[in-house]
Amino acid sequence: MLRTMKSLSSIAQDLKQNDIRAVTLRINAVKGINLGQGICDMPAPEAVKAGAKAAIDGDLSIYAPYSGVDSLRERVVEKVRSFNKVPLHGIENVLITNGSTGGFVAAIFALLNPGDEVVQFEPWYGYHSGLLKLREAGIRTVTLRPPAWEIDFDRLEEVITPRTKAVILTTPNNPSGKVWTREELERLAEILEKHDLYAITDEVYEYMTYEGREHISLASLEAARARTITLSSFSKTFNITGWRLGYATGPADIIEKMGLISDLFFICAPSPLQNGLAQGFATDPAYYQDMLKDYVRKRERFCRALETAGFEVPWPEGAYYVFASFKPFSDRPGFSNDQEACSSLIDRIGIGSVSGGSFYGNPEDGRYLLRFCFAKKDDELEDACRRIEGLWG
Repeated sequence: MLRTMKSLSSIAQDLKQNDIRAVTLRINAVKGINLGQGICDMPAPEAVKAGAKAAIDGDLSIYAPYSGVDSLRERVVEKVRSFNKVPLHGIENVLITNGSTGGFVAAIFALLNPGDEVVQFEPWYGYHSGLLKLREAGIRTVTLRPPAWEIDFDRLEEVITPRTKAVILTTPNNPSGKVWTREELERLAEILEKHDLYAITDEVYEYMTYEGREHISLASLEAARARTITLSSFSKTFNITGWRLGYATGPADIIEKMGLISDLFFICAPSPLQNGLAQGFATDPAYYQDMLKDYVRKRERFCRALETAGFEVPWPEGAYYVFASFKPFSDRPGFSNDQEACSSLIDRIGIGSVSGGSFYGNPEDGRYLLRFCFAKKDDELEDACRRIEGLWG
């Protein structure tokens, strides 16, 4: 006798595999080169690995405080004061999170009620929009167009309503590589104050800016500091994406509530890895300079390869992605849209990318775009470049 079961939640019923993860499964199945997911598979610094090993050997394995290990929070305070130019008072302004995504979850549950609206700039990071939908927040969009990705501040003011509560921005941006300028951030700060809005900023690629551009944190502007939650991550900086360690900084009263929410969702970030990272945290500026030099070289090699294959390539201002257009050869078989093009690159040359529609509310806006990640080991990136250059050979 068949038994009728009650349905799953409406949230669960609507969930689908994220395109970024789906591409990883497909490219792994053919043993190709994954330029889709931002895995960042270079080796972690020896000091970071040694710190984690020592923490494990020292049995630092019990729960950490939900706000994070104090020694790591102290390192974050030093870093944010010096690099980001944000005058944090102390560790009460810092929450160690389960990756920057864990920080985003804590932030939206601390700031938003179901039905509140947020503004997102497109192209956006899909996990942000997906989590906002789970929070039942309304999403208002401001679309930035290639190649300059300029911000239409008049459009931003048009989409703000009495229900709007926060603005989400990512700088340097994933996927476009846009780096917000000081002038743009100052204009945004004025709008935040005018409409009494919060800002949640994702700055995980902060050390990766090119051609003399400077990463500027919105919270470094006094006008925006009291209403800004800044999210960052150790994942990209130290090549430890699987460790799931990030952090949030902001006003102490908001950070406290975010910590309580994070406790309910996650209990704490991995304790031995926090202790280990506190010991291995790079303080020598040469580490960050060398990392940037490597990415400058990888960026140039990869962008040139895409151009050789016929892509239109807005060279990224920051981060380690290229959001390139295949429209010049969209009349060729297998390249009529982003989904087809993604599949064709896997089938023809074993290269994984992410379809452009994944980064827009209206997937048609990304019809001729693909996102590629160049944070790969040199030999693998060189192999990928040769395959791309030989796409039509």
